[in-house]
Amino acid sequence: MPRVDGDPVFCSLLNSNNRDEGIWRFELDGQVSARQEYIRNTPNLVTTLESSDGSAVQILDFCPRFERSGRMYRPIAWVRIVRPLRGNPRIRVVLKPMRDYGARLAETTSGTNHIRYLVGPQALRLSTDAPVGYIMEGRTFRIEQDTHFFLGPDEPFVGNLREQLRSMEQSTRRYWRHWVRMLAIPLEWQEEVIRCAITLKLCQHEETGAIVAALTTSIPEAADSERNWDYRYCWIRDSYYTVQALNRIGALDVMEKYLSYLRNIVDDARGGTIQPLYSVMGQGELDESTAADLAGYRGMGPVRRGNAAYKQIQHDCYGQIVLPSVQAFFDTRLLRPADERDFENLEQVGKMAWAMHDQPDAGLWEFRTRQEVHTYSAVMSWAACDRLANVATHMGLSDRADVWHERAATIARTIEDNAWKEGENGDGHYKASFESDYLDASLLQMVELRFLSPQNERFRQTFAAVEKHLRRGDHMLRYAAKDDFGAPETAFNVCTFWLIEALHLAGRDEEARTLFSTMLSHTTRSGLLSEDIDYVTGELWGNFPQTYSLVGVINCAGLLSKPWSEVR
Repeated sequence: MPRVDGDPVFCSLLNSNNRDEGIWRFELDGQVSARQEYIRNTPNLVTTLESSDGSAVQILDFCPRFERSGRMYRPIAWVRIVRPLRGNPRIRVVLKPMRDYGARLAETTSGTNHIRYLVGPQALRLSTDAPVGYIMEGRTFRIEQDTHFFLGPDEPFVGNLREQLRSMEQSTRRYWRHWVRMLAIPLEWQEEVIRCAITLKLCQHEETGAIVAALTTSIPEAADSERNWDYRYCWIRDSYYTVQALNRIGALDVMEKYLSYLRNIVDDARGGTIQPLYSVMGQGELDESTAADLAGYRGMGPVRRGNAAYKQIQHDCYGQIVLPSVQAFFDTRLLRPADERDFENLEQVGKMAWAMHDQPDAGLWEFRTRQEVHTYSAVMSWAACDRLANVATHMGLSDRADVWHERAATIARTIEDNAWKEGENGDGHYKASFESDYLDASLLQMVELRFLSPQNERFRQTFAAVEKHLRRGDHMLRYAAKDDFGAPETAFNVCTFWLIEALHLAGRDEEARTLFSTMLSHTTRSGLLSEDIDYVTGELWGNFPQTYSLVGVINCAGLLSKPWSEVR
């Protein structure tokens, strides 16, 4: 509360084995099984609990989201409806939100049909037709009819609770189904793409348009690694990839809101340095600290709040602002097309890309103790200049087009002169940085960014080197070299998807499809992925759900799917 990057009131995931505080759970007396499924083409979740005596309940979870009175109704609220299915089910409601990052349970006050949880300056209110006393005292009670729970803003619930919540659920279901209906999905892997698209949309803070990298903090990248980071912020890089993937399947609403967020970031920078990440409200200072009262995921602390990466210099961000912004100059579907004033502002970002293309930075993997001129950052700077030249040409600004074409060509020569390493047997490769001879998976993005063609011999040689040195069975490392925390212990899921894309570009489609199917087999029961995976055991690690990973699913499905023309 009150936002995605705020105080986590339901934080039991980050508190070792203490699963009885910071949680909202329904316990069925004598429970022996549980199964879950989403209602088709929505994030609305249905859970069925069964007891040893044959009794059962069904729990419907959703967050209200629909248009009302000309505006989007999307309160910070959670609705749960418990329905008896068989027998005489008895449940206990464990509702214990915490405050101050797990420091203590929220105090409560109550009324006839509500409980207030004092989680901070903005309290939460539970409105319910269940017995309030049973909930507060943690007593087990029989469910004989549908029972309704609305946890949300500290406001009296107006209207009939049962009727209102059922109406909200239908409206929310209708909203999501209409949104999904507008997506241009591939023929194959439709359910997987839809689930990832819905989840990516849910990672957008709609008030400002910011897109967070993940919805959690401090799930370790590997066991006991202390690679625990707070991902509840908007990384310019991650958001670029998210918008790109959603744009490919026609989700323009996410892109338009995000472009509005970017315009505010650029305005605040006033032609100067742009940070790699910001809060969802555009705040720049995200001081990093630890939550001493939370033991961590499986006891693997620390739990961090804030992210010191905001202080880093990462020059790829300029390209990642220009690239999604360019579409607004060409796409006539948009509600707000870009104009010459927008081009002038975007040129300020391009000027920074030009100025910094050969300067050291922390790189996209955010090394905390070293800086080099990273090839990926330089290629992104080239892409910024190249795309600005395209826009200038489109707008008839030939003099500006010449400037940006010349700058792009200069950066390209710099990359070729400094990033390429010639091998002894003519089998060279691009390096991860101008200074060091090591490989990283981001080199596979040189085709995606159109710096190279798939047929380019230097790309073919680089792909071969990257695959040889970084591939671990069915998975791909970001890099194998030691970093601030030692050698990487897990594979980075989006890098495996980059590998799949490269296999497709190399004409190895069957191998790509097999590897893609393998990656999908690692998704959770909800059909989602975290950031990392143990390439030996297949266990997922890292923050969840990770936008990078979901982007990989969407992009690879689009590349590898059979065309619709085969069935229609």
